[in-house]
Amino acid sequence: MSSVRIATRGSLLALTQSRWVAAELQRLHAGLRVELVEIRTTGDIRLGQSLTAIGGKGAFTRELEDALLDGRADLAVHSLKDLPTVLPDGLALACTPAREDTGDVMLLRDRACAGDPFALLPKGVTVGSSSPRRRAQLLARRSDFNIIEFRGNVDTRLRKLGEGKADAIVLARAGLKRLGLLDGIEPLGAKFGIHALDGPLWLPAVGQGSLGVEIRAGDQRLGQLLAPLHDAATWAEVSAERAFLRVLGAGCTAPVGAAARAEAGQLRMWGAVFAPDGQKAARVQGVAGLNDAENLGTTLARQAAAQGV
Repeated sequence: MSSVRIATRGSLLALTQSRWVAAELQRLHAGLRVELVEIRTTGDIRLGQSLTAIGGKGAFTRELEDALLDGRADLAVHSLKDLPTVLPDGLALACTPAREDTGDVMLLRDRACAGDPFALLPKGVTVGSSSPRRRAQLLARRSDFNIIEFRGNVDTRLRKLGEGKADAIVLARAGLKRLGLLDGIEPLGAKFGIHALDGPLWLPAVGQGSLGVEIRAGDQRLGQLLAPLHDAATWAEVSAERAFLRVLGAGCTAPVGAAARAEAGQLRMWGAVFAPDGQKAARVQGVAGLNDAENLGTTLARQAAAQGV
């Protein structure tokens, strides 16, 4: 009987995502045995330090990749926004399932501010976020916000918000949806104020809302098993976004946002590089065919870099 070992972080969201991939593989391939291999990453262990200090978002993927390279696992499931744009030798991104919601959401302790928090929140409120991209966009809207480092898994950050460690936090909607927290039995809206943050003015992280399944390069068996899970439109979108980030040489923790949308055989993309204080931004946009995704991301990155923010 064939078997597959999936390397995964141990957070509730990571396990939820990996279990979904495992269930889909078993649904698609009768008799396939799937095992989850939980691995603690540097990002999980060193929660008291900023992402920049521990090496960027690769801190959430490096140990999973090590497990692939040394044979402890056959594939790894990542939130694609956490996966660096240049992979280690010997590994490949094999599959991007259909994308979830790409937007962000602001959660507020005071539900009365949810109508328009940028207008209703009092001066100097504390907003928790460890993302330079979110920080820059928040400060562009309200330069008086006191933005503090706010790391941890989704459930940890929600608990901190409930305890009053911040007045508001910003999270990706995709993770909340996958955990059933926006429309479940006890939705977050019953406890916190919720305000959607969407483009093209507010831009998400590169790859946000998408899963990336990584395997050893040349593993044809895994490639064939994963092929039915692959979504071509998602692949085109994230290929353009990841090219944008890679050409900028910015890394996953830089104040860079991008959103590509595949519609009617075309790919439309918006991208931006933000000044850390949010007071300047190099914004670009363009359209290309679905087969020209990387060139679109590359072209827009060069246009953004030329603006010199």
